Amino acid sequence: MKNIIYFRPEDAEKFDFARFKKSLNKYAKISDAEIKAALETVDQYENMHVSVLVELGVSLIMKNGSEEKAEEYFNSHSEYFSENRFERLRRITGYLVGSLERWNDGKKAEEAVRVKHSVNSCVDDLVRAARLQDQALAQNVAYVGHGINE
Repeated sequence: MKNIIYFRPEDAEKFDFARFKKSLNKYAKISDAEIKAALETVDQYENMHVSVLVELGVSLIMKNGSEEKAEEYFNSHSEYFSENRFERLRRITGYLVGSLERWNDGKKAEEAVRVKHSVNSCVDDLVRAARLQDQALAQNVAYVGHGINE
């Protein structure tokens, strides 16, 4: 992670670990190791919106401080979460769209029946492997899953 974007990409600044740590430690005592471990999840990105860092900060403060302090930290950085600044942009049937209100009935129906995939799955790997094995057995297909019957 090298740059933080506040509002526009051209306003990007270099990430400053000491500054981030200082802002977090106003609300809870958090070690360098904990901060670095949290940042590992986003290290692969060259540019990052500041809201991602605020969310990491909130989770670290909740873990090491209190919910009230985490809320106080979030509120002090809430300007980066203004509803007027961001519009949800989705890729649907090959098009980048913010809303479906101008789509015809056919496209709306097509979107309604699409399988929606989640980035954050609440199903662990063993459950997922068991489901795949059950599907394979139902179709009389051999399946060798990882983590099942090992």
